[in-house]
Amino acid sequence: MQIEQTLDSLRATGNLRAIPTEAPAGVTDLSSNDYLGLGADRRLREEFFGLYDPADLAMTSSASRLLAGSQQAYASLERILAASYGHGRVALMFNSGYHANTGLVSALADKSTLIVADKLIHASVIDGIRLSGAPFERFRHNDYGHLQHILEGKARDYASVLIIAESVYSMDGDRADLPRLAALKKLHPGAMLYVDEAHAVGVLGPGGLGESARTGTLGDVDILVGTLGKALASMGAYAIVSPVVREFLVNKARSLIFSTALPPAQALWSEFVWRKAIAADDRRRALETLAQKLAAIIPGGEPSHIRPLITGSAAKALEMSARLLDGGFKVLPIRTPTVPPGTERLRFSLSADINPDALDKLSTLL
Repeated sequence: MQIEQTLDSLRATGNLRAIPTEAPAGVTDLSSNDYLGLGADRRLREEFFGLYDPADLAMTSSASRLLAGSQQAYASLERILAASYGHGRVALMFNSGYHANTGLVSALADKSTLIVADKLIHASVIDGIRLSGAPFERFRHNDYGHLQHILEGKARDYASVLIIAESVYSMDGDRADLPRLAALKKLHPGAMLYVDEAHAVGVLGPGGLGESARTGTLGDVDILVGTLGKALASMGAYAIVSPVVREFLVNKARSLIFSTALPPAQALWSEFVWRKAIAADDRRRALETLAQKLAAIIPGGEPSHIRPLITGSAAKALEMSARLLDGGFKVLPIRTPTVPPGTERLRFSLSADINPDALDKLSTLL
């Protein structure tokens, strides 16, 4: 690989990435995924640490989940996750959303499986597809006629079909039509519906369980992936699956089998925050109000806690991001290859604890 030449090319096109420095004090962060504001809530941390003697908090698992000596914290978290979702499902923890998607997809699919995924699916799902070696097709974003056409033409040639979508898309903030996806799945015996709820968990549906819960399709989703590292202010991810699929994954998901597990203290914190998030309807209402306000500032599509402003070029995205930072707002540019060329953008991401008056200032700056 020509490393220097690659860097020079990225630099020339405005697509060279770097880890950003921390924003100055007083800047409103509109790039965080702390949708409920739980991550920034110091009182929550104080309450959590007041529950334990620090000496009792294990800061490392020192082994993979299959070898770890202490399992109680993980098992307790998985029980409350499973109880929250119901429908006879169980939960399985992963170290991150990336670990979950690469491990799940590569374990569940093989050469006898047809994968059909939305064009804008997470990169981690794409990597899982590549690892699986399964044949795959990508349907145009939220184009269910195109999905139906692919299924009608090819599904019968495979032993199983895996339909994959996100419930809320990370770069556009729009939603999948889960009832439509569930209906299409039912038309094809052997098909499973896989829904990544990373950007919906905590935000949508009763108790913040996501878009599947909001639309009444929980029972139709065969593989539900949620993250703990966004609205839930922790780290890790989980899959909600049937007991038999969980047993299969424990034996076949390489990202689970061959990774050191998260610290037990992290699992305890995740359970603590999960209980808080389920009851955080006031925060969800505040976030919805902010989303309505932002939709009036940046028109297009239904209100969402994620909203893009398409600039059309990396240079323009960089320039606007810098000017917004000067005006007191951290809004990082999103460029190729995260989004296709010509759709470079600023991605505005809301948090429930943002002062609504800040959005008035943002409107003036824009």
